[in-house]
Parts: sequence; structure tokens; C-alpha cells
Amino acid sequence: MSTESPKSEQTPIIGVLGAGAWGTALAQLIASNGTKVRLWAREAEVADAINSIHQNSAFLPDIPLSCDIHASTELSALNGCNIILAVTPAQHLASTLAGLDSIAQRDLILCCKGIEASTGRFMHEVAKSAQPDAQIAVLSGPTFAHELALGKPAAVTLACENRAQWDRLSNILVRPHFRPYYSADLMGAEIGGAVKNVLAIACGVADGLGLGQNARAALISRGYAEMVRFGEACGAEPETLTGLCGLGDLVLTCSSTSSRNFSLGIALGQGKAAAQLLADRATVAEGAHSAAVVQRLAREKAVQMPLVDAVCALLSGDFSADNIITSLLSRPLQAE
Repeated sequence: MSTESPKSEQTPIIGVLGAGAWGTALAQLIASNGTKVRLWAREAEVADAINSIHQNSAFLPDIPLSCDIHASTELSALNGCNIILAVTPAQHLASTLAGLDSIAQRDLILCCKGIEASTGRFMHEVAKSAQPDAQIAVLSGPTFAHELALGKPAAVTLACENRAQWDRLSNILVRPHFRPYYSADLMGAEIGGAVKNVLAIACGVADGLGLGQNARAALISRGYAEMVRFGEACGAEPETLTGLCGLGDLVLTCSSTSSRNFSLGIALGQGKAAAQLLADRATVAEGAHSAAVVQRLAREKAVQMPLVDAVCALLSGDFSADNIITSLLSRPLQAE
């Protein structure tokens, strides 16, 4: 007769795919109540440090990590997990998921924000292609990795395929300092996460140019209007974008140097070349990859996104930051 309690028999095995700052912070969140977490890292030195000294100095420095996190550089370490959180850079999601065994009838929670640049596919479309039998969910919202890892309060949108999945996942992810909210709109949750990164670059440019708080507020407001127009054209619910994964994430990302995209924009506004900035960065500013594909999709759908157009022009080196601001301010007047 087994001596194992029913509770332990039902405890899911959680895997986190990606040991950057965000992936490590999510692993720390899950392990905060003693849950064992398997964390896949691309870099052997990162995995070794997490297992030996319980730190990720490369991507999340100065934060002690739980002993319940075990890191590996082998994708096979996640094959037995009931739930996998995918936290790889958006442009590498397809290739990384292809390296896993089939996630049949298991939950795959997408925590990466972006659009596949080569195909224009959203992350849930990429995931369904790579893992057709997985049950897909999207986690998105205003969360900086270092704050989450330190146990500071946060709330997110958890978009699920159905209520049964929500009931299952929300009970596993919720913590006293971490509150998920339900949505059935996977596309809306993804739109917010992808577009806000591009708009954060625009707000950073304004900051780098020293244009002030008024300009930033205007950019956030007009950027949000672009996000909603684009989301509706892609089939998202406008109400989704009023929530944490849309407006909430937009405000956070467009207001702090903790945002990689905002920091990139500041440097661009100060006159630094986009090509050099992107080459020098150890971490990914997803907005730089998403900008061109958002612009392309918007034009296909006849959606006007002048701020996205401006970011694309700046990233391509076609115009200086000063010229772009002048161009935006000289657009024809119109109703809000």
C-alpha cells in the first residue's frame, strides 16, 4: 500500500523554458511555496550557478534563488513536466519547442512577448504549430522580473483556452503576492505584450530627447489607441486591452529604465545608432524585433500606426530622432 499522500500524488511537475531574468523570476515565484521547478538554461554557466550557489548573476543578479529550482541545459529535463512555462525570446520559441518531446494533453503557458518576425505569427500560433497537442495559455501583464523575484506584489492576465484550464492553472500559479486574472482572449493578451514593447521604444526616445512628462503621457495615450486599433483588426477583444496585459503593461514599460525597450529608446533619443546598440546588448529588447512585423501586419490590415512607423524608421536608420518627432507633430489635425 502506498504511503504517499493524495496531495503529493496530484502535485504537478513544473518546468520553465528559459533562464533569462523573466524565466528565472517565474521559477522563483513558483518555488516560493516549496514547489519543485525544473528550469532550462541555454548557458551551462548559468545552470551551474543556479544549482551550486543558487544565483543567476548573468541575468538576475543579487537575488538569492530557491533551492527548489533545479537548472539543466538539457531540454529533455522538461519532458516529464505537466506544466511548462515558455519564457524564451519570441524569435526562438519555435526552434526551442521543436526540441521538446510532444507536450500532449499538458499545459504550455506562453510568457514571451512578441511576434515571429519571419512569419508574422503570434506566439500561440507558433506554439500550436510546434506542439499541436498542447493546451495553450498566455500569461502577460505589468511585471518587472527583479520585483517579482523579490516577492513584491504583481497582477497579470492569464488567458486560457477554457475555464477548466483556468481553474487548474490559476490555483497552481497564485501566490499571496501574485494574482492572475482570467481572460479567454489569447490574441488580446498577446497583442498587448507585443505592441507595448514597440511603444516603449518611442517613449524612451522622447525621454532621451528631454521632451518631458507631457510628451510621454501623450505618447502613451496615442500609442494605446494604436494598440487597440491593431488588436481589433487582429480579432482581439478591446476590453482585454484595457486590462493588465494591455494598458497596464503599456504604462509600466513606457515609464521605467527597468524596461529594456524604454532604455533602448532613451539611447536612440540621445543619438546613438540602433545597429550598434542592438549589437552590444546581452539581453533582448523584443520591441526592436517586433516593430517591423507589427508595421507590416498593420499595413496589410489598413491600420494606421504612426508611432510604430516612427520607431521602424528610427531603428532602420532612415531618420534621426529629431526628424521623427518633427514629422509626428506636423501630421494633419484630426479627431481623437
